[in-house]
Amino acid sequence: MRESYRVGWDIACPSLEILNNSYVVPQTQLSRPPLERMLRIHDELRRGAFVNCTKLSKELEVSRKTILRDIAFMRDRLDLPIEFDAHIQAYRYTETVTAFPTVNVTEGELLALLVAQRALEQYRGTPFHGQLEIAFKKLAGGLRDRISFSPADELRAVSFKNIGLGKTNLAVFNTLSGAVLRSHTVTFDYRKPGDPKASRHVQPYHLANRENLWYLVGFDLEREALRTFALPRIADVVVTKERFVRPTDFSPEKFFASALGVLGGKGDHRVVIRFSTAVADRVREREWHESAEIHDLDGGAIELWMRLGALKEVEQWVLGWGAAAEVIGPPALRKSVRQTISELAGRYR
Repeated sequence: MRESYRVGWDIACPSLEILNNSYVVPQTQLSRPPLERMLRIHDELRRGAFVNCTKLSKELEVSRKTILRDIAFMRDRLDLPIEFDAHIQAYRYTETVTAFPTVNVTEGELLALLVAQRALEQYRGTPFHGQLEIAFKKLAGGLRDRISFSPADELRAVSFKNIGLGKTNLAVFNTLSGAVLRSHTVTFDYRKPGDPKASRHVQPYHLANRENLWYLVGFDLEREALRTFALPRIADVVVTKERFVRPTDFSPEKFFASALGVLGGKGDHRVVIRFSTAVADRVREREWHESAEIHDLDGGAIELWMRLGALKEVEQWVLGWGAAAEVIGPPALRKSVRQTISELAGRYR
């Protein structure tokens, strides 16, 4: 049986002023949320109470004009049968109203929301966890009544785990995200693996989460080229007053198009990896790259073909499959993997 649930709809979301790409909530909106006020008005009208703007403005601690706007919205936008009775100098419902206008949520949709909330736990400690948690609390706050939903009990059987979630300094992330939004040049210290820290002067174009780690894509002014910077390696960020104009032809999709994960390049390599029958199904079950093609071989083995701009990440990925994967081409990648395997064999003798 397909059940549906009634969830409160925040149809009166307060307007926001936009200032320098930031959202500013007017001071007058620090009172009760509009939906909460309207629900209170609805409850008063439904039970036949004496409802006028003066009384409600005192009880809800808002201006009389605010109450008038709420009532007008309920009448004109939500089609609730409200009218002002001049004889009693109060508002009333002209017909029976049993429930406030709501959005119907199916059992499947509610279950999807609950699963999404459980999935949120895997991002605990990352920059967006706090904002996402607030969003879910708002959704829950819109529920008018407690819901008994037995499938939710089964969510104990659902869990999420990503190995190696990236560690991100929230202060660094927030500073860089502001610079990206406002197109301000930044300076920071950056440490490449195995190298000492070096100062960078960058025009920040984009923040990307790739393979569970945050990266900044920006134009390095000293090197005069686009570069990718891992956020955990960035320190001492300073936002300058220098503005820049992001190129109209830049897009993250285009920038990462030639990369298996993060590191792209200007090369044009046709990568062919042969996978044994034992792992063929595991390879089929995932999307590896936009250019990926799978070709069946006799006996159940497969070949994965991709067109990539760089080979370094591919070597690390292939080695992760152990003896179940073999590089067929290009020759440079096959040679590099063979050398690495030789070094590993020497260490494990």
